[in-house]
Amino acid sequence: MIHVTDHLSLDDQLIEERFVRASGPGGQNVNKVATAVELRFNVAASPLAGDVNARLIDLAGSKMIADGILAIDSREYRTQSENRVAARARLVALIQQALVRPRPRRKTRPTSGSRERRLTGKKIRSHVKQARARRDHDDRARPRYT
Repeated sequence: MIHVTDHLSLDDQLIEERFVRASGPGGQNVNKVATAVELRFNVAASPLAGDVNARLIDLAGSKMIADGILAIDSREYRTQSENRVAARARLVALIQQALVRPRPRRKTRPTSGSRERRLTGKKIRSHVKQARARRDHDDRARPRYT
């Protein structure tokens, strides 16, 4: 059993782990021992609620592969056991994130003070730009090319 929260644990049968050879440091051992872990979790068949499944799929992003399967790859450590623990920890962290319901956004209106400050700033900017313009005797901007 994988402990996610106090009220939620996942059965080990829902998780499929494959061990493959990892690249990187390790010398000759890299070519002989399969230390990297590819963990696969079937989100569609999981006991999680529908809204949690949807949030988990959104959070996973590119880690989702065909048929609603979440794939987590861990090859950061030199031993199989450490990579296995790291992959499971990443899965638990993702599920814990998905369990948190986002707070609904409440519509708000700008205050009258903020509206007033915005309009005052726009007027000041307008005056600055008007003062920059070249003026002729007939109060129109003159073309710059001569």
